[in-house]
Amino acid sequence: MSETSAEDVVATAAVAAAGWRRAGIAGAAIGVIAAGAAAGVAVERLTVGRGMRKKARLALDASGPYGSLRGQPGRAVADDGTELYYEVDETEPDGGTSRAGGRPGAGTHAGTGPRRRRLFGSKDPAPLTVVFSHGYCLSQDSWHFQRAALRGLVRTVHWDQRSHGRSERGRSQAEGVPVGIDQLGRDLRAVIDAAAPEGPLVLVGHSMGGMTMMALADRYPELIRDRVAAVAFVGTSSGKLGEVNFGLPVAGVNAVRRVLPGVLKALGSQTELVERGRRATADLFAGLIKRYSFGSRDVDPAVARFAERLIESTPIDVVAEFYPAFTEHDKSGALPAFRDIPVLILAGDKDLVTPSSHSEAIADELPDAELVIVPDAGHLVMLEHPETVTDRLADLLVRIGAVPAGTR
Repeated sequence: MSETSAEDVVATAAVAAAGWRRAGIAGAAIGVIAAGAAAGVAVERLTVGRGMRKKARLALDASGPYGSLRGQPGRAVADDGTELYYEVDETEPDGGTSRAGGRPGAGTHAGTGPRRRRLFGSKDPAPLTVVFSHGYCLSQDSWHFQRAALRGLVRTVHWDQRSHGRSERGRSQAEGVPVGIDQLGRDLRAVIDAAAPEGPLVLVGHSMGGMTMMALADRYPELIRDRVAAVAFVGTSSGKLGEVNFGLPVAGVNAVRRVLPGVLKALGSQTELVERGRRATADLFAGLIKRYSFGSRDVDPAVARFAERLIESTPIDVVAEFYPAFTEHDKSGALPAFRDIPVLILAGDKDLVTPSSHSEAIADELPDAELVIVPDAGHLVMLEHPETVTDRLADLLVRIGAVPAGTR
């Protein structure tokens, strides 16, 4: 069988864009994005055959260590009954980290987290816990580099947002209730109550995860006041996401916003068909992911493939379900809850999803916060420039005495 030509991939993009034509100018705008991704894929196809590309993906999936870290599993129960999966990396007295594999939930009590041993009558203070919240269409594994670096240094909790990763599909959403950022804030509280019911907390959130932390503060300001020692917002926004143009032509942005929720809802109702289409246009899909995930051209292929796998694993109906929540998101009023604690705000200067201007707006509300804009970085800055993100987190933990000075 002959290899697919460059013309074939451009034709594939044209067919994909044709489905949007009834949306008028929105179709043209989305077509520009598809054509741009197709052009990059076309160049690759001129030099690399389909079979070789498939073998390369399989090799990267088999050999790449990203997303392989596992901890002690547990499950928290949200207020609508949804089971939320989390993992804990415990710091042992000897400086090691307790790690567990096996099936989710093994060796845990539902809703109470991993069993801890304590000597009778001991009054040891609960340890500080760093809680990581991931972004839209990702999972807890998106924090791979930071998790690896902090193992053995500090207790950490990594959890999957509802309908993402290993967490259960949102039960309210299965019954037709729209998901909102406020719900995610309540979910985070359930995870904290289960996995870190005592002791000081450091909250770290990327994109939707940062918004989840804001919703937590909005609903439970006393928790922030009494237990949160520091926070880190990575590539996130406190509101006005409806004004982001995602790199689309200005003339088409408003039209896209009007039709996109309806289009996604329609696609979500045809999950099997859409998922087959995603698999059939894997190269084009990879081009889109790279454009919206990274800002530099020399991204490690294994990291780029890891990002693809994370996003591919999110079903299209979940993508459609969550999207409307972002245009409604406005938690700028919750930011003052963080004014009296150390805050790190970090973003990539080429982020097309939550532009760095949104991080600057958060910094305006938190004038004592540390603002870091990472050059040549996109939305998945923690994967693209892991050393920078990890170093800034380490500095934040040093500032509050959670890890020894000089930790890198």
